[in-house]
Amino acid sequence: MSLDDRKLEVLRAIVEDYVETQEPVGSKALVERHQLGVSPATVRNDMAVLEEEGYIRQPHTSAGRVPTDAGYRLFVDRLSKVKPLSPAERRAIERFLVGAVDLDDVVHRTVRLLAQLTRQVAVVQYPSLARSSVRHLELVPISTTRLMLVMIADTGRVEQRLVELPGPVHADDVTTLRRKVNEKLGGQRLSDTPPLVQSLVDDCTPDSRNTMACLASVLLETLVERNEERLMLAGTANLTRGGVLDFQGTLRPVLEALEEEVILLKLIGDLEPSKTRVRIGDENEIDNLRSASVVSTGYGPGTTIVGGLGVLGPTRMDYPGTIATVRAVARYVGDLLAQN
Repeated sequence: MSLDDRKLEVLRAIVEDYVETQEPVGSKALVERHQLGVSPATVRNDMAVLEEEGYIRQPHTSAGRVPTDAGYRLFVDRLSKVKPLSPAERRAIERFLVGAVDLDDVVHRTVRLLAQLTRQVAVVQYPSLARSSVRHLELVPISTTRLMLVMIADTGRVEQRLVELPGPVHADDVTTLRRKVNEKLGGQRLSDTPPLVQSLVDDCTPDSRNTMACLASVLLETLVERNEERLMLAGTANLTRGGVLDFQGTLRPVLEALEEEVILLKLIGDLEPSKTRVRIGDENEIDNLRSASVVSTGYGPGTTIVGGLGVLGPTRMDYPGTIATVRAVARYVGDLLAQN
């Protein structure tokens, strides 16, 4: 059955009041707090229909009702208008992020900012190497037979590896190696580099092939094989506020889930540009998080997504405000990466 506009307004009022008060909502309170334009008796009838349809429930024998997961989903899909951030909030986000000195600082600031603004658990994925491109490759001589390879990605991520050479290499030869690898690999997506690295070896003169082969193996490790994803988490203390996420009287399942990086990557990964994903309660694949909601989105320079970020909290969360904050922070982080 499709609900008419009035019943949807009653549901909106119930969701908003329950998020604010954390108390079951009764018809009398709805009439007093909201301009619904109908009598308490009509509101009670509408609440009965909403309950029958599974959008609200009565947690105990009081007259109050609370939204169900289905009610929150309908609210997000049909009712919630994303709150525009105030100019002050936008300035606060910008000021907090623009002071970052490097990628680590950007990620640390972003995850702390998300946790503070939403009062939820925040998760930020470092820019994925698999989605990055090579900005520059530096070769730093440590000794005549040892080099430090430094790979700087377009997202600001930096990887360092030691290269053990088969024999002494002159400083001029190091300069030549540096030029060749940057000409071949600079600007290329990391996922496209393996054949290019191989061609560096194939195109070498015989006397430099062993040196290039050693360098190539470390390049492959750096550009391709080191594909582990890194995450940053903040705000777990927010779970204890107001007894939220109470799984049979304990938060342990939620905390255990948050310790698993694979789970966190599932929560915030694989997002399309400009898409915000909201998973509510039972929509979460992870059993331990079935009483939680996750709002996540991708971020990156322009339309390129290089990582995900989001927040996890109780199903009783301020969805419009949380969605707006997650989107705004992702946009600012993407702009920062584009400027680098």
